[in-house]
Parts: sequence; C-alpha cells; structure tokens
Amino acid sequence: MKLPREIEANPRHAAIAAVLARDARALWSDGTLAVAHVPLDAPLEAALVAASNARQLQRGLERIEQVLEGEQRGLDALHEKQGTAPANRASRLLLAADEGSERFYRLVERLLLRHGDRLLGLRVEASPARLSQAIFGRDLLVKAVLVSDRDGVTSVLRSLGPTP
Repeated sequence: MKLPREIEANPRHAAIAAVLARDARALWSDGTLAVAHVPLDAPLEAALVAASNARQLQRGLERIEQVLEGEQRGLDALHEKQGTAPANRASRLLLAADEGSERFYRLVERLLLRHGDRLLGLRVEASPARLSQAIFGRDLLVKAVLVSDRDGVTSVLRSLGPTP
C-alpha cells in the first residue's frame, strides 16, 4: 500500500517508511499480516492528542468497524458510478495497544485485511491504560483507535520519523 501523498512528498519519506518497515511483525502468534510495532513516544502522543482534539479519532473496535464499513459502502458506490478502482493508498490508520487478547488481535487483523486498500495498521508498544491516558487524559482502557481523517493520518505518520 502506498503512503499518503503528503508523506511521499515529505523530505523524511524514506525515514518514515523505514520506521514502518523496521519492526514489522505479526500482531499475534498465528497472524499472517506484518504490522509495524512502534513506541508511544512524545511526538506520537502529541500527534494523537491533536487528532483527538480535531475529532479525527474513533475508539473501540466495534465503533471502528462501523466507521470503516460505512465509508466502504460510500467508496464502493463511488467507484461503481465512476468506473474506477480503489487507490490503494493509506487514508486511515488503526492503532492497537499492547496487552490485547489473541481474539482482539485477530479482529484487528481482519479489519486490516478487509480494508487493506486504505487502512494502515500500527501496534503501539503501550498498555491500553497508558494509550488512553496519553490521548484522552484519563484511564479508559482503549485498546484500539482509528485516525479517521487523511490529515490526521499524515500528522501521525510524520511523528514517526526522526525530527529534522
């Protein structure tokens, strides 16, 4: 899958792509999809807080699935009407916390495979409590968040690369 155009045009594109490839591994022991594992550092925290403040985050797998399926129906109708194919470019970002069950990671992988033409996944090396506290300022035990806006996705991906 291609990264957003703003990332491809960014001078740090290669460094961001390297971060995404450096520690890519399965979400769970029998997983088939390699996903980048990234630390929850200050730049990533700041980007996620900004996305939350801009109302660009959805939380919880059930809500995330609803959002993605609704968007998919609209995209399918648009592609059918225009006779075009999906762009195969990341416009949504699903972040999963550590300490999830095998069932949880199977569901995350299923979503990533189902929406793989536009959904990029990251496993954040932080507990659900730590991820929730960092983003929302309280203990919500959020295991998964979706960055549901292209600009938010770009900001989060930029936070992964080294600062200039």
